[in-house]
Amino acid sequence: MASNMENPRARSRNRWSLAIWGTAALLLLLPAVAMQFTSEVNWTASDFIVMGAMLTVACGTYELAARMTGNTWYRAAVGIAIATAFLTVWVNGAVGMLGSEDNPANLLFGVVLAVGLIGAVVARFRSRGMARAMEAAAVAQAAMTVYALVGGYAEVVLHVGFFIIPWVLSAQLFRNVAREQVTAGTDD
Repeated sequence: MASNMENPRARSRNRWSLAIWGTAALLLLLPAVAMQFTSEVNWTASDFIVMGAMLTVACGTYELAARMTGNTWYRAAVGIAIATAFLTVWVNGAVGMLGSEDNPANLLFGVVLAVGLIGAVVARFRSRGMARAMEAAAVAQAAMTVYALVGGYAEVVLHVGFFIIPWVLSAQLFRNVAREQVTAGTDD
């Protein structure tokens, strides 16, 4: 307890950590509860294992990023990028972005994630490079939107509203962090 009083940031970090992992646990618990009340939700053990693994990777990645920086905006940008990647995988696995989950074209959304991840690694997770990586992911997502539009998929609005915008928002937050760093003289 004394160490938390000496370091208010550690106390705050623990609170966020609890909220993040608690939300993940709640998300995993919801289908189990829903299965008790409706036959529309019918998860198997493997569904719970896959979702648990996805949540663990997403939350663990965020925890790691949060421990690497004290900058709130950088953390927010990482959180938005991770949430967008998580939703991309989840939606694709559950119902598919294009048609059904069995449509092989859905595998192309892995390119969007690869662009963002490779860009982040090349940028060495520095804010200026992260902004470019998230912009590249937004462009890749936009390319998928054009592909969907040309292919006649009605879900094109979903791509624009729920997937391009968060990539752009993440890029903007990283860009703001980079500007703050230049102003403070702590440029990447």
